[in-house]
Amino acid sequence: MIVSSRFVLSFALVVMLALQQGNAQETEVVASSVPSPGTVTLSVAQEVGAAIDRGLDWLVANQAASGAWSNDKFPALTALASQALLDSKAPDHQLAARRGLSFIEGCVQPDGGIYVDVPGRKGGGLANYNTAIAMMALNAAGDPIFDKIILDARTFIAGAQHFGDDVYKGGFGYDASTKRAYTDLLNTYYATRAMHETQGVEDRRPASEKRVDIDWKETAAFVDRLQNKAAAGPDDAGGFVYNPADPKAGTVTNATGEVIFRSYGSITYAGLLALIYADVDRADPRVQSALDWAAKHWSLEENPGMGKQGLFFFYNVLTRALDAAGRDVVPVDENTYLNWREEVAKKVVGLQKIDPKTGQGFWLNDEGRFWESDPILATAYSLLALQKLFFSCCGHR
Repeated sequence: MIVSSRFVLSFALVVMLALQQGNAQETEVVASSVPSPGTVTLSVAQEVGAAIDRGLDWLVANQAASGAWSNDKFPALTALASQALLDSKAPDHQLAARRGLSFIEGCVQPDGGIYVDVPGRKGGGLANYNTAIAMMALNAAGDPIFDKIILDARTFIAGAQHFGDDVYKGGFGYDASTKRAYTDLLNTYYATRAMHETQGVEDRRPASEKRVDIDWKETAAFVDRLQNKAAAGPDDAGGFVYNPADPKAGTVTNATGEVIFRSYGSITYAGLLALIYADVDRADPRVQSALDWAAKHWSLEENPGMGKQGLFFFYNVLTRALDAAGRDVVPVDENTYLNWREEVAKKVVGLQKIDPKTGQGFWLNDEGRFWESDPILATAYSLLALQKLFFSCCGHR
């Protein structure tokens, strides 16, 4: 199969222009051959474009007749794949994305949520998680036909914010209908991102309806409670944990004998993004300490603190977080800086698996925790990360 040039040529052309124009920041980069922070080399740009093409073609070939991808009980999986395809102008990619969005429309519930009820399952149909991701995909289509669904989904998400008098206050969990006191940083990240990205749709809400939003102050307070402070010790301070009761990366006892939940990579970037979406200033000590933790534990070989678990979500949220924080380089030590876009691009492209029969490409995590042994999920995460690199370093969506 001959790899199409749908992304390759446009990516390479814009990167060449970016390299010619240079970058306003005069940061010295000594650990990368990239000519300027915030860009990638032309050869890597071409590799990224080809990898995106292969991945999108693979998604099209693996879409079910219903329009869904993977497990149709969880529309978030279809939403992630659809959103990746929406960023391509190729007709076959757009057609597949539209079929995916039609499937998502079929998952809209009377309460405004976008999910499938799964009786007997802990967390049910993961209503908040699926709704947040699905509404972002519909919003990415840029079609007013989805406005009512998105507005109803915003109402659903806002109604899912937890306001109990406990440590979970201000956050979001998988399914508010269970009435249990439970929220976590993953769901809170997706809820804040979805509400942030769809804020503009509120301007098209009918005048007869009250505008909807979440309590951002309480959200920021919840996120703050999940950030390890200085007392946690130098290895964990600044990083984030999943929730107040679940030490997914294990525990450590600090100098005063207190048991501390260990910080880990993907959730730290998710926490950083949640703060930024809550309009916490990028100069705020909480944002800066999260960035410091990320630099101190920099690795692309693993999800720091979790090994290979959640690796592709880690690449995805890392890319989005560093871009949102306005960082073009990551300080490795006092005199060494990494052009992270170049490094992430090379790493993710290098992990793509190629089908020898079709030439199409996909990603897969041998570590199955967090569902990443599902190639649909791992591929969608990877494509969205590479596309974010493309758009952020080249100056347009």
